[in-house]
Amino acid sequence: QVQFVESGGGLVQAGGSLRLSCTTSKYTIDYYAVGWFRQAPGKEREGVSCINDGDGGTDYAGSVEGRFTISRDNAKSTVYLQINSLKHEDSAVYYCAAVPLRCGGGWDQDEYAYWGQGTQVTVSS
Repeated sequence: QVQFVESGGGLVQAGGSLRLSCTTSKYTIDYYAVGWFRQAPGKEREGVSCINDGDGGTDYAGSVEGRFTISRDNAKSTVYLQINSLKHEDSAVYYCAAVPLRCGGGWDQDEYAYWGQGTQVTVSS
């Protein structure tokens, strides 16, 4: 069964940067859009960013647009999330998951599958 593995999280000061990776070693991400989601303590999991297969079109939540950049390397079966200008409110566990071909509007998590275990991002003030 396909499952993603997230990595790259850590403790960073506000204003710093991280690059998260989402990869699967045994399967291809071809024909899948891949989304990043995050869940802070006591809050619902929310969509952050998504990237289509094919045209590579991207989508971002308003709270991260301009600071987060999603990209993909199908040859490595990996999707990246570059996070710049980190804020305390970005602290969360970050997850990735896949949906066929194109990102769905509205961040409907029921449409996504193959969730990883997540990687913790903690931003210190």
